[in-house]
Amino acid sequence: MIKLIVGNKGSGKTKTLINMVNDAVKTTKGNVVCVEKGNVLTYDISHQARLVDIDHYAVTGFDAFYGFFCGLFAGNYDITEVFVDATFKVGGKDFEAFAKMIDKLVAITEDNGATMTFTVSCDKTDLPERIHQYII
Repeated sequence: MIKLIVGNKGSGKTKTLINMVNDAVKTTKGNVVCVEKGNVLTYDISHQARLVDIDHYAVTGFDAFYGFFCGLFAGNYDITEVFVDATFKVGGKDFEAFAKMIDKLVAITEDNGATMTFTVSCDKTDLPERIHQYII
């Protein structure tokens, strides 16, 4: 399952994501992973969640981002929740490339029974129509 937290800068997306991560570690029976750019959320995220700084892996662009997620799931079949902050800072502000990545991730999350939640800094209208169904 894919979820998108969409809004412009300063609209509270990261705070919502932090609350979702901390709630997930209390309720899930699997592993919770939070992917961020930099070490911004270190003190906000529960120590029970795996916090990954994407900068350590030199991921740029949505194709590389997709490959990173494939490796994440391949290396740990117990992941039930993945949260991603600052999506466009990693992949770039290419709305169509982002939508293509989401299209491919839908199949992976269904196969693994996982949920992936992304913060997306833009207006809902900027995103391709086909991914509007994932906006929460």
